[in-house]
Order: sequence, then C-alpha cells, then structure tokens
Amino acid sequence: MQLILITGLSGSGKSVALNVLEDSGFYCVDNLPVKLLPDLVSFLDTAGYTQVALSIDVRSGNTLAELPQQLTRLRGDGFDIKTLFLEAKTETLIKRFSETRRRHPLSEGDLTLPECIGRERERLGDIAELAHHIDTSDMSPSVLRDWVREIVGLRQHGLAVLFQSFGFKHGVPLDADLVFDVRCLPNPHYDPRLQPLTGRDQPVIDFLHASPDAQNMLKDIQEYIGRWLPCYSRDNRSYLTVSIGCTGGRHRSVYCVEVLAAHFRQQTQVLVRHRELA
Repeated sequence: MQLILITGLSGSGKSVALNVLEDSGFYCVDNLPVKLLPDLVSFLDTAGYTQVALSIDVRSGNTLAELPQQLTRLRGDGFDIKTLFLEAKTETLIKRFSETRRRHPLSEGDLTLPECIGRERERLGDIAELAHHIDTSDMSPSVLRDWVREIVGLRQHGLAVLFQSFGFKHGVPLDADLVFDVRCLPNPHYDPRLQPLTGRDQPVIDFLHASPDAQNMLKDIQEYIGRWLPCYSRDNRSYLTVSIGCTGGRHRSVYCVEVLAAHFRQQTQVLVRHRELA
C-alpha cells in the first residue's frame, strides 16, 4: 500500500495537496485523529486499498505529540510512508487567512494571527523533522499541484534529490536542506541580449559555460554533494532538497540547477524546480 501523510501549517496548501491525490485515485482522509492512525491503516491495508493519503495537523490537539511514535511503529510493521510537510512564510500565511477570512485552528482568547502561527510552528516542530518540506510561499495552487504529483510519483528506491533555483531577493526557500550562493558568478542580467532570457536558453548557457568561475563553482558543488550524498542516504532520508540561489533566480541559478540535475540523474532520482520561473 502506498501511504502518503500530508501535514504542515494551516493555510500552507494541505487541502490543495490532498485534493490532488484524491483526483489521482488515492483514498483520502482529512483531519484524522492521531489515535485512529494505526487501526485505520491496518483496516485499509486488509481491505485491499493500494493508494491512501491522510491529513493530520494541529487540529488533532494534544494527541499530535503521539504522531512520531505512531509513524515509527507503522514503519516497523513494514508500511512505506511518505510524509510531506507544507509550510510558508508567516507573512504569506497572514495574507492567505486575510483573503479567505478563515479562522485559524488555534484562535482562542486574545491571540493574534501571527501568535497563532508561531504557536502552530512550535507544536509541529517534532513532526517537521520527520518529513519532506515543501515551501508554498511563492507557489500558486497549480504549481503546488504539479509539484505534489512529481514528488508522489517518484519510485522510492533510495534518496531522491530535489534541485531548485531561487532568487535571494525573494527570500531563501524554507524547504532547503543545502543552499549554495552563486551570486559571485558573471551575471547575464547585465547583457541586454540575455536579460529577457533564462538559464534554460542556449545563449545564457553558452555565456555561463564559457565562464571559468561558473565551471569551477559547479565542479565544487558537484564534488560536495557527491561526497556527502551517501551520508544523507544512510540517515534514512527520502529526499534531499538542494537550493541554488542567485540575485533574481532567472539566469545563473537556473543554469546551475539544470547542469547539476543532468549530472546527478546518472546516480539517483532527481526532480527540478525553478521557483522564480514558476
């Protein structure tokens, strides 16, 4: 049975992710009480369900603290569980709650919305460490749907590496495990011919391929990731998110991600995301 657990912050897009899985043929349960998790999984497995997605979050109250132990027990019983943790910047979450006028699950007494979000982050801290993070701060619902489909569609044999480009001026992704800064490389943005293009276009590729600094930087990053990839695999990780940042996230970082992804596809499963191009 393929079992996907969706968790994370309120307003981060958990409902969007769960709907994607339901449309893809998964049997979905939203807001499942933690105490029911083992019995439900056992029942669905016995009943012959092959694709199941469950959503558990802060609405479970005090029993949420039991989730890490329950997941450990289920994995010990042989269940292969992918856990996705959706999150977003606080200012993004505040904007989303303001637009939808929804009530935060932890709203009580005189707590402000930022205080509720902060308290929710604390309560989900232990779970966040066990999951693959997806930062939805700059994602439209359609992009999130595509990204969830790609991640869930991976055949999980060992570690999968997710390469993503981003622009520092838009903030560092919250879901990054490793961050490399390539702002020191020659910037195609200042060439009028290259400015409207991206790191996927051949003129920009040729420009950076001809730069000794760019090639040396890529070689160093390749060697670093290649050296430590086995250690991350032994840490029982399912995913490693490598984020490459330049100033705007359209030229240098995109080029580097494409080169790195092509290199590591020969060794492991690879996904690519260009945050600012999306």
